[in-house]
Amino acid sequence: MPVSDKKQKTTFALNETADLQKSMLEEKLEALLENVDGVGKVQVILMTDEKKDGQSFYNSGTIQVTGVLISAEGGGDPVVVREIQEAVMALFQVDAHRIRIMKMK
Repeated sequence: MPVSDKKQKTTFALNETADLQKSMLEEKLEALLENVDGVGKVQVILMTDEKKDGQSFYNSGTIQVTGVLISAEGGGDPVVVREIQEAVMALFQVDAHRIRIMKMK
């Protein structure tokens, strides 16, 4: 197998691993938030700095979350929004301006 094919397969496998890791983090955050009083049903999207060439895995081995978008039934309550924001900030070390919480319809 040529070196370029091997590198492409390795990169593809690393990207699949990153996607799986990201999905698992989203699911865990959704499950956690749905168990918080007042939050209700939740959908989460995480933005990451993952590099498509897989280099971030060679360097850090983890996905760095750079932004979070959350749709929550309780997103219209300022207290709930603040609690969600503080939880996300603590979990992912993300600044408040990189977190968006919306009210689910």
